[in-house]
Amino acid sequence: MKNHSFFLLLFIFLSVAPTVSVLSQAKTDTDTDAKFIRQLHNAALTEGRCYPWLHYLTKRVGARLAGSPQAAAAVEYTFQMLDTLGLDSVWLQPCTVPHWVRGDKEIVQVTQSNMGEAGLHAIALGNSVGTGEHGISGEIIAVMGVDELEKLGEAKIKGKIVLFDRPFDATKLNTFEAYSGAVDQRGSGPSEAARFGAIGVLVRSMASGLDDVPHTGGTGYKDGIPKIPACAISTNDAELLGQMLKTGPVRVYMRTTCQMLADRPSFNVIGEIRGSEHPEKIIVVGGHLDSWDVGEGAHDDGAGCVQSMDVLQLFKRLNYKPKCTIRCVLFMNEENGLRGGLAYGSEAARKGENHLAAIESDRGGFTPRGFTVDGESAGAPEKLKAMQAWSSLLAPYNLTIKGGGGGADISPLKKQGALLIGYEPDSQRYFDYHHTAADVFEAVNKRELELGTAAMASLVYLLDKYGL
Repeated sequence: MKNHSFFLLLFIFLSVAPTVSVLSQAKTDTDTDAKFIRQLHNAALTEGRCYPWLHYLTKRVGARLAGSPQAAAAVEYTFQMLDTLGLDSVWLQPCTVPHWVRGDKEIVQVTQSNMGEAGLHAIALGNSVGTGEHGISGEIIAVMGVDELEKLGEAKIKGKIVLFDRPFDATKLNTFEAYSGAVDQRGSGPSEAARFGAIGVLVRSMASGLDDVPHTGGTGYKDGIPKIPACAISTNDAELLGQMLKTGPVRVYMRTTCQMLADRPSFNVIGEIRGSEHPEKIIVVGGHLDSWDVGEGAHDDGAGCVQSMDVLQLFKRLNYKPKCTIRCVLFMNEENGLRGGLAYGSEAARKGENHLAAIESDRGGFTPRGFTVDGESAGAPEKLKAMQAWSSLLAPYNLTIKGGGGGADISPLKKQGALLIGYEPDSQRYFDYHHTAADVFEAVNKRELELGTAAMASLVYLLDKYGL
């Protein structure tokens, strides 16, 4: 009887021991991960470089429209800063970019209405043609979107200035969803209006609130359709025009001198820490170095650039040796051409590079909320689920991982099998600054910016350690 008891206890011990060992190892890994993620946050908040880098980029370099001298200065500055970090490689990747210039300050005035005359807060849309030296005048016709143009037809639109007046949907908690629901009238509105004979376009600014600040942004012209001048007006002025139109006809004068010049050479700025075990596997973290020519491009997207640079700085500071190659890419020309992102994707395909994942920060420098994940392959949902297993490690920092978009510049990598990840800060204030003169260094909070760096570094660490 005693022998039976002994063998039974021995059997139970041998059966349970491996399980206990595995659980112990898992707990050890979790503890190690939690400790390192805490170190990343501590270092970002006390020894981060993103904030002083952003100060120089915004205050000393300034607005950085692709093709401008300021864009060239930003390339040189960020290259030099990356080169001070002791990375394995830092280089410039050539790309050719459009060169659009704004010209004189825009003039948009109500010259005739039952409520009298009024000057409007206006700004030309990026890539727009100008009106010519003497400007244009026309009666306003308001629509809520491009779909209404077809219903009105040429008989009602020809010779007029079209006002696209669809506001953001205020019920959308994610303001980027509201932006997506309205931005088509800026992007394709001018060409669609020109199809029916419009002579110019005004667009309600892509903003979530009511104010006097006009928001620029890119527009695109379709081949075979006349190019007509286009301006954004502030949301308050869009409301004013709506009130005027209720009382009778409204005529507006527009004058812009913007033009598209010949393409210019430029560069993406790239730095990397080479992987110690799988150097062929690449994890990208990046933002776009260019900005619009108003304001200082602080939230859009100086914040994303300096955060991405700082991720590498933190790893070097903490002497972290990644298994995979960690690469920072500062893309040129996201705003009015995406040439940098396309050049990077094309070169990656030519070299047959293996991008495990790409993280883009292009939603401002506000408080971190988490990450959105997108992928081309059939296994993308499983990869998202695997990443969500890290939730307990990220929860102390109020970070979540969910499905959603990745980012414009990294989008060419999607068909190459890379998992696209968008860094997601709080979105409620972003469209107070987006594409405006208000997007300046003072609008960025130091601690929020640094927490964003730490959040991105934490995810890069987990991706590097566990893969997908």
